[in-house]
Amino acid sequence: MALAINSTNFPELSGGDKLVVIDFWAPWCGPCRALSPIIEELATEYEGKAVIGKCDTDENNDIAMQFGVRNIPMLVFLKDGEVKDVLVGLVKKEEIVEKINQYM
Repeated sequence: MALAINSTNFPELSGGDKLVVIDFWAPWCGPCRALSPIIEELATEYEGKAVIGKCDTDENNDIAMQFGVRNIPMLVFLKDGEVKDVLVGLVKKEEIVEKINQYM
């Protein structure tokens, strides 16, 4: 299951050496709901290797603002505290897997 990312756990996640993939989403967003099952699959497939999480932009506006989220869904790939890549919009699982493998 994808980790629920919020203001409490974000600081410890963002500085780690594991790849962190954050799915910025909102409950009212249709494309976000379509992407959700893919994120859940990836969280299971990469458990222990990477952190795959979801950040509700309505509840965690501070984190969304930190990454300049203007459109959702938006996937941010973090490693060693740095943004390595960003994908915006509804993307295919293969494209996300490619990015994860590139930065792991």
